[in-house]
Amino acid sequence: MKKVLILSGAGISAESGIRTFRDADGLWEEYNVMDVCSVQGYARNPKLVADFYDARRHDLESKSPNAAHEMVARIKAKYSHQIDVLTQNVDDLFERAGCDEVLHLHGTLTQLRCEDCGRVFSIGYESQIGVVCPGCESDRIRHNVVMFGEAAPMYEKLQESVEECDLLVVIGTSGQVINVAAIAQWFDYSILNNYDADPMLERHFKTHYIEKATTAASKIEADIETFLDENE
Repeated sequence: MKKVLILSGAGISAESGIRTFRDADGLWEEYNVMDVCSVQGYARNPKLVADFYDARRHDLESKSPNAAHEMVARIKAKYSHQIDVLTQNVDDLFERAGCDEVLHLHGTLTQLRCEDCGRVFSIGYESQIGVVCPGCESDRIRHNVVMFGEAAPMYEKLQESVEECDLLVVIGTSGQVINVAAIAQWFDYSILNNYDADPMLERHFKTHYIEKATTAASKIEADIETFLDENE
């Protein structure tokens, strides 16, 4: 039974209005990423970091999944265990599109983590101010998002999927955080969809759609269906 790994990045959620650091009008304009997304920044000013993630959660509440999220949800529902959905994104737009079993490699905005007992729990889109751990009642609570300088334990799951899957589909990532060019070399069949052209990255993929994720979605869906149906 053939399997497909769908790996997404910020580009898939950009059309839903989720701002990124790298966009021209992105979060770089307001924040230094190392102040709010690094271990060092968190140690220096935990309140600034907490306020930053509170603002991201508040912003996320008003956003909706787009056609690319919905396409992935359809494919996952149709082929179930033949599809691994992994994302670098910390939003919940895949889940709101109806996609099951999404693996968030860098954590999730809608969850907090207790620094004392390690419990992870949902907060939805609320502020973390005044929240205590439902397990041990500690007030040492932080965002459940991997920061620069921290290990990303879910990368082990990424490696497992790379080893188990036969088709790689990469949507909306430049490969600056996770080296998707290196990952693509494991696969005989691979698809890349990015809005901005990058010939150096594209040459590692068999097929590439240089357009918005929402316009490429139907093509990617057809490619995945053809691949799985022809290799039953």
